[in-house]
Amino acid sequence: MYVKNILARKGSEVVRIAPNNTLLETARVLRENKIGAILACDSDGKMCGVISERDIVIAIARSGPAVLNNAVSTCMTTGVYTCKPDDTIKQVMEVMTSRRIRHLPVVGDEGAIVGMISIGDVVKERISETEAEAEALKAYIAS
Repeated sequence: MYVKNILARKGSEVVRIAPNNTLLETARVLRENKIGAILACDSDGKMCGVISERDIVIAIARSGPAVLNNAVSTCMTTGVYTCKPDDTIKQVMEVMTSRRIRHLPVVGDEGAIVGMISIGDVVKERISETEAEAEALKAYIAS
């Protein structure tokens, strides 16, 4: 299975926010979209970083609730790891596990963002894959 299989199932819509939006605005967008991370993109649509629920909680723990008025750029993750549609689920799981990250933007051949996947998406796809393999083995044994 590949990243493109996940995107085919869940869709390729990517929620974005500007780096100058506040952390409070970002938290609201995360809640409204029921997502755990969002891409911070400049006015040209170029990815500047990723901001997650975890980043916001860490910022509050360090500086108090007033930090919610700060810009996303003050605590977003830069140097973002990405994946490609043709990457395997195994490759993506290795990156997420070794780097301790839960979200990966998916980048197409021309460098454009074509989707975003989470560890939940990857686990769900892996479980489906395992169940399909088990069913195929059962059918083979029964025949």
